[in-house]
Amino acid sequence: MNAPNLSQHPPRSPRVRLGGYTILPRLLDKARAVIAGTAGEYKYNNPNDGHFFRFTGLAPNALLAQVKTGAADWAMLLWVNEHAPLKRTALEIEQWSGWTETAAFNDVEMREWFTDQIKRLNPARDDLRSTFDYLDLDDYVSFGGVA
Repeated sequence: MNAPNLSQHPPRSPRVRLGGYTILPRLLDKARAVIAGTAGEYKYNNPNDGHFFRFTGLAPNALLAQVKTGAADWAMLLWVNEHAPLKRTALEIEQWSGWTETAAFNDVEMREWFTDQIKRLNPARDDLRSTFDYLDLDDYVSFGGVA
């Protein structure tokens, strides 16, 4: 198992896809780092990860147990496709992934939090709309980038 050290660099962008799924490669990076004790500030099974778990019907602990076997990305995708209680077609995965790339915070409390985060990162930015926009920018800034 090749576990990333997430105290030195971020996990893959949530936009990166594996088998059509967004979030999954980032989720695997975080799971491997948690197992290796190198997760830094990143959390496995956070609310963004929850989108993947709800869509597939997989339990976070089941995925983590499979990651512990040392399976590489391709093997993990095959495992997900075989063990996900909610069997999804390629079209459903494509549509869901498209939605996740543009999903924004819907409730007032989360929109306020999002606005505060943008102010923290760079209040002049007016191009940030989605959860993925925020995650990508926060990852970049967290490791020395300028927003």
